[in-house]
Amino acid sequence: MGYVRGVNADAPGRIVLLTTSHRVAPGLLSWPAWQVLRAADRVLCADPAHPQLPYLREAGVVVEETGPEAHALVADCAGGRTVVVIPSGEGDPELTDGLARLAGSGRVQMPDLELLPASYDLPGARFLDLVQVMDTIRAECPWSSAQTHEGLAKYGIEEAYELVEAIEAGDREELREELGDVLLQVVFHARIAQEDAEEPFSIDDVAGTIVEKLIHRHPHVFGTETAETSEDVKAHWLRTKAAEKRRESVTEGIPLGQPALALAAKLASRVRTAGLDVPLPVSVGGGDLGERLLALAVQAEREGVDPESALRAAARAYRDAILLAEQTE
Repeated sequence: MGYVRGVNADAPGRIVLLTTSHRVAPGLLSWPAWQVLRAADRVLCADPAHPQLPYLREAGVVVEETGPEAHALVADCAGGRTVVVIPSGEGDPELTDGLARLAGSGRVQMPDLELLPASYDLPGARFLDLVQVMDTIRAECPWSSAQTHEGLAKYGIEEAYELVEAIEAGDREELREELGDVLLQVVFHARIAQEDAEEPFSIDDVAGTIVEKLIHRHPHVFGTETAETSEDVKAHWLRTKAAEKRRESVTEGIPLGQPALALAAKLASRVRTAGLDVPLPVSVGGGDLGERLLALAVQAEREGVDPESALRAAARAYRDAILLAEQTE
């Protein structure tokens, strides 16, 4: 891309608003942005602390630390000149409003106006904002700064249940919000862990651990093994997981604090996957309610049904029936 400047004195010229993302390392600009910057007649930036300025100057771009006024900026573009304006992080609404008023007046020959993103947010970029906000809250909020892993544990359980409820309800807006609440718990715990005197770790360590685990447990994606079906994938997962954990029992790693039906189904799944023949407990007379519920949970798992979800669905239907009965009384 090239630009011919100063050829036609009546040419309106060009104003380029060059926007950048603070979530991308300074200096990492797109090639079109560098072309425009090198070819511009003037480059203006009203923010002397703008993170891009040292890198632009190091690359030989002359940047004037001045806040342009709309009318003067239009005049400066006369004769086909190109002026690049680098707004602050939040943009420059006063300048853009002024340019809009001039364009609407019809009395001024306006230069071409272009908005050129010089850097874009990568996927996950807003996660960096969350980490930064969490750092600030942890340091400055009296309640947040006093929290511990133990004190937050109940909120993790609550948020997980609310997420499941949003999924079961099929509410997309609620789902997005509840995913955010669960993510907050992860970031909050990681921020607290960062302060541990003996074994500190950060959110980067948490992310790094799960990335390594996912890669290792998907050799059919990142390695040389193949998997044609979901069962093949599950077999890969179980083999690598067993090698990592080196468990002495199939029951290791199963949290006993989870809901009883989910616990029963998980135990049944481990037993079935391991090929064990473990008879269900039978009370004297065979009338124990807990053992009957356990048998139902094992049967559900064997048939591919999540007993926890099934009971929740039935309970919601029961709730609706109760509400209907109350309304008809």
